[in-house]
Amino acid sequence: MSWLRRNEVWIYIICAYLISVALRLIYIYQVGGNPNYYWNGELMLNTNDGYFWASGVKNLFDNSLEYNYRVPGLEYGVVAFSYLIAKILPFSLDTITFYMPIFISSLIVIPIVLIMKLYDRAFLGFLAGILAAIAWSFYNRTMAGYYDSDFFAIVFPVFILYFFIKFLRQRDFTTLLVALLLNSLYFYAYDSSKSVIYAMGIGFILYAALFLRKEEHFFDYIFLVSLSMLDIHWALRILLVIAAWFVVTRGVIKEKRVSIALAVLAFLAFLYFGQVFHILYGKIAAYIHTGVDESVGLKFYDVHQTISEANAIPFTIFADRISGSVIGFFVALIGYIYLAWRKREFLLFLPLIAIGFFAYKGGLRFTVYAIPALAMGAVYLFWEIAKLIDPKNRKVQYAITIVAWFILLYPNIQHIWDYNKHIGPVFSKGEVQDLDRLKKIASNKDYTLTWWDYGYPIWYYSETNTLIDGGKHQNDNYIISKIMQSDSPLLMANLSRLAIEKYVAAVKSYKNYKEHDEEERYIPEEFKLFSKGEAYHAVGKGNGAIVEALFEGGAKELKDPQELLERLKSSDYQPPKKSRDIYIYMPNKMTRIFATVMVFGNIDLLTGDRLRDSIYYSSYVRRVKKDGKIELSNGLVFDQKKGLLYFGQRSFEVKNFLVTQNLKNGDIKVIPKIYHQDGGFVVIYMKSYRKLLVMDSDTFRANYIQMGILGNYDKDLFELVVKSPYGRIYKIKR
Repeated sequence: MSWLRRNEVWIYIICAYLISVALRLIYIYQVGGNPNYYWNGELMLNTNDGYFWASGVKNLFDNSLEYNYRVPGLEYGVVAFSYLIAKILPFSLDTITFYMPIFISSLIVIPIVLIMKLYDRAFLGFLAGILAAIAWSFYNRTMAGYYDSDFFAIVFPVFILYFFIKFLRQRDFTTLLVALLLNSLYFYAYDSSKSVIYAMGIGFILYAALFLRKEEHFFDYIFLVSLSMLDIHWALRILLVIAAWFVVTRGVIKEKRVSIALAVLAFLAFLYFGQVFHILYGKIAAYIHTGVDESVGLKFYDVHQTISEANAIPFTIFADRISGSVIGFFVALIGYIYLAWRKREFLLFLPLIAIGFFAYKGGLRFTVYAIPALAMGAVYLFWEIAKLIDPKNRKVQYAITIVAWFILLYPNIQHIWDYNKHIGPVFSKGEVQDLDRLKKIASNKDYTLTWWDYGYPIWYYSETNTLIDGGKHQNDNYIISKIMQSDSPLLMANLSRLAIEKYVAAVKSYKNYKEHDEEERYIPEEFKLFSKGEAYHAVGKGNGAIVEALFEGGAKELKDPQELLERLKSSDYQPPKKSRDIYIYMPNKMTRIFATVMVFGNIDLLTGDRLRDSIYYSSYVRRVKKDGKIELSNGLVFDQKKGLLYFGQRSFEVKNFLVTQNLKNGDIKVIPKIYHQDGGFVVIYMKSYRKLLVMDSDTFRANYIQMGILGNYDKDLFELVVKSPYGRIYKIKR
């Protein structure tokens, strides 16, 4: 027993870690038999953003994306860490990226066990660690295949707070140094860490002002913490923190007024150079703003309205994602309040809890930050209640705590089992085969135009470039939306060529400004299409919009964009000289989101008004009845005999009805039928997919519907280079 007692912390950490890993491996057990989830014998990633980081690591190995300036490199901690692991371990990059979230995210149990150990409650830390490791929100963003920087998002802060709390209990400056070094590394490890670091750092300073202001080293604490948050290169920040730590601990500063001056200067430098209020306000505004983006004079549809994780969530979902249930949430919240009242160092978790609670308005992704503190609070409350029930019998206390903990834990385990069944790879095997065929046809200088959801996987599998992607999907969404929903193949071809050639010029300008210290006199004449600021903005370092350059002035000199769009529809229009090939990717899966895709281009850029009232629904066929009625999963019913659509008790006449079926050679067989000449709807029954599309006549003429769904295209403008049941890829000829 003495051996177990001496090593209990390690035992708890190892057991909690293995349990977290094992529960994440359930996903592989559940989906591992599905061949559509594999490519080259490897399970594929299930998050779009994973391909952003994976593309960066891949590019470091084979330089396959050398012309894609947006591919991340060693300046990002996730890429550097993954590249190092891939260099050391004898596994493929696909294996490493798929399994890394499992093993990195499970590290969350370590600081939680260690924090509770500081209060001689390591066992409670063991229970809380498991609870935090598999809470809905944290699990969803760190499960197997969810390769993203999110696996660093909360692990680093809890480690930092552990060392802050340990320092407050022991006043050991070495412990404080470790916390500050982790603070600096967190900047590098997680690309969205600034606001979290600032919140924790300011929280520590406020805590010190409340409870430590009479201590000899009070101003030294502020000095060191402020330096660790300076917005400078992470390596330089580490050196600065170490140097300052030596100055403080070696007694170099003799006078208190010097300590005060250094603390004030460091804090002001942090506030000023870190643009603290600007960043915090920007983060909040970006997630609560909806409507039209008027930042450049033209009025574009704001992308945040279409991102589910950036929108407000119902309270039940908010509570479930933090603690597994509404009751569990309130129990955990009460437990945290009680824990912070008994152990005031836990007030340091308040900034993380505040960020987590912001999710109620700002979107579900933030809920993860509230999980660790509330997990510890819940378990601590159970323990205190158990002691009240039986003050003397430790075995009874442990039994009550474990039972209560398991009741709170169970909904989270059930969530894992149910959630896994609905999660598959970003692209199926067949879709990746299409992109692999494109890779063999295209050059890595070429561009593939499609909706931003598919941008990163296109980088990874086809090794071509994109105009919009998961991180650059602001105003340029208008271009892709317009070419997909326009009824003019000429506009699609001409606008695509114009946008890409101007974008390539902007990238060249931007790179030349950077290479020549941003001095305009060094820029070659052919690259002076853009000023320094315009190039910075157009390539996506600002809001990311080449579209403003297309409309000849944007905010500086507003002109009617419709004039250019009309010219692009003309056969007399001469597009810019071709410098590379452009491909249009029309995946079948875009039928699910085409209504959203259309919104961005269905807007008057001068007024912000909607151009037309479009109708588009996509639904799976639940059953086809003997009387010819097709019942859909969304409740609609289509009567094939009468040509009527039923919305509840109301019926509407259908003009065109088309049945499509995939042939073995990749072609699409279309069987058309006309019902009512004055009908306001077109219905497409995609028989091979058991899917029905309902739309208005204008939407039916959209390029995506005609080329992507029906296979109709202008052979003078496009070449069909890839066709399969999963989508179609066209090359623009001009």
